[in-house]
Parts: sequence; structure tokens; C-alpha cells
Amino acid sequence: MLRYSYMGAALWLVVFSGAGYTQEGAMIKLPEPVMTGGKPLMQALKERHTTREFSSKALSKQDLSNLLWAAGGVNRPASGKRTAPSARDWREIDIYVTLREGVYRYDANDHALLLVRNEDLRAATGLQDFVAQAPVNLVYVADLNRMEGASPENKTLYIGADTGFIAQNVYLFCASEGLATVVRGSVDREALAKLLGLGKHQQISLAQTVGYPAQ
Repeated sequence: MLRYSYMGAALWLVVFSGAGYTQEGAMIKLPEPVMTGGKPLMQALKERHTTREFSSKALSKQDLSNLLWAAGGVNRPASGKRTAPSARDWREIDIYVTLREGVYRYDANDHALLLVRNEDLRAATGLQDFVAQAPVNLVYVADLNRMEGASPENKTLYIGADTGFIAQNVYLFCASEGLATVVRGSVDREALAKLLGLGKHQQISLAQTVGYPAQ
């Protein structure tokens, strides 16, 4: 995790606390996800599609909470297992969340945001113009150290599959809730990894943009 100034972090916490998030030190608790409602699965599958035009309006705190839980939240508290499967239960994919207010890592166990950098890095998450204005860009980062016993070839295979499960969860959530999304491979991974402070054992797989549809 990159260092950030005390004053910058304090200001960021004040802004997000004022927006309705619960502050616990450097951890920002998200509202409890709403697990009822939405469109039936078959209708969501019918309406699932890619969109590259987004409103710049920020997601509500509840929509962001629901989105991240759908992507990879804990749905079986007794075991800590999640809405998206992972090979050998490695849980090697971390979800980084880039918003106007800063960059965070999603902590599924606490359903919380952990501050990574308190600056707007949305434009760095892709090569398309719309990423800089869309309210949310998710970046999927694999931690290779968690993939014990896998060959390099199998790591590549499993990272792709496990990222795909999460991205499809996001697609179905967006279809159910009337949100827009696109999964993206056009990312300057080396530059973004430096900005996120990633180590050599961490690898960016894909990014995914989410927001309200453009009017």
C-alpha cells in the first residue's frame, strides 16, 4: 500500500463519512448489502449487455455496496466463501475500486473499503476516454502468492477464469439493477500497477467500468 499524507487521508475520511459511510480508522464500512429484489435471473440474463456510455453521476452508497457484494462478497459467513468461485478456494483476485474520491481495495470479509490512494486515478484504469468520467472503475488484481502449488500455466488459466466469474457477477447485477457496465482488457498494466503500489507477486487481469446509463 502506498503512503499518503495524514491531512489528505483525514480529509478523505471526512468527505466519505459525510456521505453516509461508517468510519473505522482507515477502513470505511459499507452499508449492509440489500439481498432482495432485483429482476429474475432469466430476465437479467436476457438483458445482460455491454455499454460504453455512462453518466458521470456517482453511484449511491447503497448501489456501490450491493455492486461489490454481488461481485465478490461473502455469501456463506460460516466459511467465508463468496459469490464468485475461485480455484482451490485461493480467493486470489482482489477488487480495487477507483472512484472520484480515491482508490480503495474491497475487503470482502468486513464488507468495507480500504484506502489505497486518496486521489482520482480513474483515467489510469484504461485507454478509453470514458473511464475518466465514469463513476466506478473496478480493477481485478491477482495475488500470485495465494496460488500455492500451481504451475505458471495453470496460474494464468485460473486467474482468467476466476476474474471472469467476478466480471459476470457484475454484468448480471448491472442488468438486474439497470446499471451500465463494460469489462475491459485495454489497460496499461505496468503504469497502473505502479500507481496502485502493486508488488511483483500481483498481476492486473482486467478492469470493469460501472455507472448509471448515459441520459
